[in-house]
Amino acid sequence: MDTEDLGRHLVNARGSSTTPGFAPAIARMAGTLAWRLESQGFIAEAGAGWRTTADGRRLISCSSEPE
Repeated sequence: MDTEDLGRHLVNARGSSTTPGFAPAIARMAGTLAWRLESQGFIAEAGAGWRTTADGRRLISCSSEPE
């Protein structure tokens, strides 16, 4: 998934808004979110999009099992 797709998914998940700047603000937030997740090692660039790393998958699963 690329950052634009992430932005669209976030806008769709939130629902509609009458505020004109809503969708562009959410799209900008997607870029910031991707940057933060990458800088913390939870995702990595994969071609034109992103993939989760082992740390990212552990975070998503919220596993409390020892490694």
